[in-house]
Amino acid sequence: MKTEKNKNSFWVFLIPSLIGLFLFMAPITFNGDITIPIAVMAKSLLAALDGTAVPIVTAIIAIMSLATIVCRIKMPSIVANSEFLNALFNPSPLWFAVRLIGGFAVVATYFQVGPEMVWHEYTGGLVLNDLLPTLLCVFIFAGMLLPLLLNFGLLELMGTLFSKIMRPLFNLPGRSAIDCMASWLGDGSVGILMTSKQYEEKFYTQREAAVVGTTFSAVSITFSLVVIAQVELEHLFVPFYGAVCLAGFVAAIIIPRLPPLSRKKDLFIDDSKPSSDHTGIPEGHTSFSYGMELALAKANKVTSFSSVVKEGVKNAADMVLGVLPVVMGIGTIALIIAENTSVFTFLGQPFIPYLELLAIPEAAAASETMVVGFADMFIPSILAASIESDLTRFVIAAMSVTQLIYMSEVGALLLGSKIPVNIGELFIIFILRTIITLPVIAGVAHLIF
Repeated sequence: MKTEKNKNSFWVFLIPSLIGLFLFMAPITFNGDITIPIAVMAKSLLAALDGTAVPIVTAIIAIMSLATIVCRIKMPSIVANSEFLNALFNPSPLWFAVRLIGGFAVVATYFQVGPEMVWHEYTGGLVLNDLLPTLLCVFIFAGMLLPLLLNFGLLELMGTLFSKIMRPLFNLPGRSAIDCMASWLGDGSVGILMTSKQYEEKFYTQREAAVVGTTFSAVSITFSLVVIAQVELEHLFVPFYGAVCLAGFVAAIIIPRLPPLSRKKDLFIDDSKPSSDHTGIPEGHTSFSYGMELALAKANKVTSFSSVVKEGVKNAADMVLGVLPVVMGIGTIALIIAENTSVFTFLGQPFIPYLELLAIPEAAAASETMVVGFADMFIPSILAASIESDLTRFVIAAMSVTQLIYMSEVGALLLGSKIPVNIGELFIIFILRTIITLPVIAGVAHLIF
């Protein structure tokens, strides 16, 4: 009887896990780009919406803002009695304010009313028209299909297999390698969604979730191609992406060992301590045998298909309804600051001597791009268009990708998730990534040019 149960558990583990692995991690070619099936599904949905995605996003964010105000004034019993709805419609005062800002920004941008700095094509217009429709489609499919990776034992198996690499190098569980691969091949937002859900389900400690979310939610190959094309150096994509990977690897080893990430607690979301098997493989087991044991135990917990579908719907709703307003609010604020003030130019001044020390031509012009990437990853490449030196444009493009944390998407997603980081910590991590990766990228650039 036990053998039959184990056999059933094996198929429950294998089939959904293979489907999930294919959807989230199988590299395929689509319209000439290397991507993953989940990203193709998102792009196909976006194309099918045929221009209605922006009105849909506008309606979602505006309605969520109004619903949050209503719930703050008088909490309906249906919301009060549901843990999921209460978390969705009753945020903390800070996120209440951010959601209201997002609601105002999206309405002002869609109808182009109010201050132009809010709805300009490089501020609110960039977030609403260029970013949010894509995120909407990614969140729908990634949220719905994420249980294929999380619920059937794949991460338990892969986690133990990768632990021999991830633990010594990064002091992280092996399962974090899956987050990284999904981000690298597909989209950083997918990696953040995976990390947040695993943190909520007590697979990552506070430190591990913060490290994975800020270090391994890598920019996709596809977007890297867009960045290098913007600075007109497409013919150097291979060394460019090699420099990005090398710099990212160095940053992943060093930065988690520095504050603020090193000060994060190794406690779960409920402040409980990990058990001994959270960080190691018991005696008498190989990595594979222990991984399979955990995987089959996880698969055995799946009670029904409907429960998996229900969780997928909740994932998608949580991201679409909860995170889109945050991205609109924070992304718009960051871009307004970047476009209408000299804050980022001022913050870039200390990098002039550093750039000169690394023999980067046009150091003063390059310094203006060093910190502005915190607002949006694409802005440094736009500013670099006026720089004559190929070497400098190469460095700026590679830096914009390796800096990783930009508030128009990844930063706002991190802040909108349950991952335990705040905006001050994100800015410190951003600066640390800049300082540490710049000499690596400059070294590669000097070898090329």
